[in-house]
Amino acid sequence: MARKLGRTTDVRMALLRNLASDLIIHERIETTEAKAKDLKSVADKMITLGKRGDLHARRQATSFLYNQAANENENVIQKLFGEIAERYEERQGGYTRVLKLGARQGDGAKMAIIELV
Repeated sequence: MARKLGRTTDVRMALLRNLASDLIIHERIETTEAKAKDLKSVADKMITLGKRGDLHARRQATSFLYNQAANENENVIQKLFGEIAERYEERQGGYTRVLKLGARQGDGAKMAIIELV
């Protein structure tokens, strides 16, 4: 069963879309452990779409991810279907890694780093 993260469905999906887009751009982000664990499955699905590389997969990824700029001449979708899909061409899954950090100073929330392998 998926975590609800104390949010309604639309807010939770917006959060995961934003985190997935940021992960593709930066390739490593720090967040809470629960969010990182939920993001892992979403990010793996997006990378699988990138590896497929056909028009339908590109449209599915575009409908889910936010169209943020990765750098001055590339956006999230271009980076996913170009650079990242190429990198994991031979790999059969397990594209992300979650590293536990410990408790956050302010509220004691368990923190983690999620990164592309």
